[in-house]
Amino acid sequence: MSGARCRTLYPFSGERHGQGLRFAAGELITLLQVPDGGWWEGEKEDGLRGWFPASYVQLLEKPGMVPPPPGEESQSVVLPPGWQSYLSPQGRRYYVNTTTNETTWERPSGSGIPASPGTHRSPLPPTVNGYHASGTPAHPPETAHMSVRKSAADPQNLGSSSPGKKQSKENTITINCVTFPHPDTMPEQQLLKPTEWSYCDYFWADKKDPQGNGNVAGFELLLQKQLKGKQMQKEMSEFIRERIKIEEEYAKNLAKLSQNSLAAQEEGSLGEAWAQVKKSLADEAEVHLKFSAKLHSEVEKPLMNFRENFKKDMKKCDHHIADLRKQLASRYAAVEKARKALTERQRDLEMKTQQLEIKLSNKTEEDIKKARRKSTQAGDDLMRCVDLYNQAQSKWFEEMVTTTLELERLEVERVEMIRQHLCQYTQLRHETDMFNQSTVEPVDQLLRKVDPAKDRELWVREHKTGNIRPVDMEI
Repeated sequence: MSGARCRTLYPFSGERHGQGLRFAAGELITLLQVPDGGWWEGEKEDGLRGWFPASYVQLLEKPGMVPPPPGEESQSVVLPPGWQSYLSPQGRRYYVNTTTNETTWERPSGSGIPASPGTHRSPLPPTVNGYHASGTPAHPPETAHMSVRKSAADPQNLGSSSPGKKQSKENTITINCVTFPHPDTMPEQQLLKPTEWSYCDYFWADKKDPQGNGNVAGFELLLQKQLKGKQMQKEMSEFIRERIKIEEEYAKNLAKLSQNSLAAQEEGSLGEAWAQVKKSLADEAEVHLKFSAKLHSEVEKPLMNFRENFKKDMKKCDHHIADLRKQLASRYAAVEKARKALTERQRDLEMKTQQLEIKLSNKTEEDIKKARRKSTQAGDDLMRCVDLYNQAQSKWFEEMVTTTLELERLEVERVEMIRQHLCQYTQLRHETDMFNQSTVEPVDQLLRKVDPAKDRELWVREHKTGNIRPVDMEI
């Protein structure tokens, strides 16, 4: 049909379409491309080119000629008995057998059989006003909103297609208002971070709640993990606090015991060793007090203060993503509503077109024109709703990627921080053991010097009462 001409029925601004052809009613257009899908490319007499809805024009079968009214053939065309010809909303002629209600694109032959015996008679047009029966717009290529999340097989945004490449309804599947590639018809997507098991790759879908209370969003699972990690960190801090209390109590008891007067009267080198044992308890108590103080300042406090506003920040992220998800659900509901409205308009247009078989009048033709305009408007509304839905889904997708990567970074930071402070704990513990060892070393040295003979000598020298031994009495 390329090269044929058509006359515009209604004005078209083309403002919503990057390559739309603007025209007024009554202009002549030469057709350049006539693909399936309800959008044609043409050139006006002033040389302007662009795309426009096929339902806005009436096809001229020969240059300068206006086609006969629906239901009439040109005088040179003879149809078999019972057959009538009509024009589809796109201007394409089809044929109806008024006896059997059979429809076909092929002109019936004299015997009542289509001219091409091997061609199966196809049903009425699969598209009306540039939209598939499913409601998916089939508009011309234009600068459309491009989703960040693209399939490797289809670079266009979901819900739109060009005349040269129609998008099948089965290419995508919508689950909980989110559109995904259909696993049976589209190739597997590449992961964003294929070697890292990243959060941004594995939490797009919702998951059934184990308790049977509905579905849990993938992002909600990530938030739960973050909040659980924060709780574990808090419990670790409490554990260290209990360890500090034990150290403080232990140091207090050691200091108290070092002041005990038991065995204070022991003398000699053993007495000195015993006194050093008691002094070492006081030194050890000081070591444990220092250990508990360092545990508090270098381990417990950092664990407790790390991300004090973490829970508040997580709630803020949760609310932000949840709001985007609600907006996406609202946009999806609008698409479904517009899809339903388009179906009703298509049904109304088809019904009014069929009424021409019964009665042909100016009123019926005017009703068809109104129905065409309403159907086209419904199609434009659906296209607009799909574009808004795709924009909302792209925004949600972008924020999901950004936020999940941030959660991933925060989790790595949290684990690394805890690891470092637990290493600090073990280091302090080793240092404490070393200090404790240093307090015991003087005791060991004195114990090695204990000499019972020397102690006896010193004691005897100090406390001797006389070295003259008694003798036998003589008479």
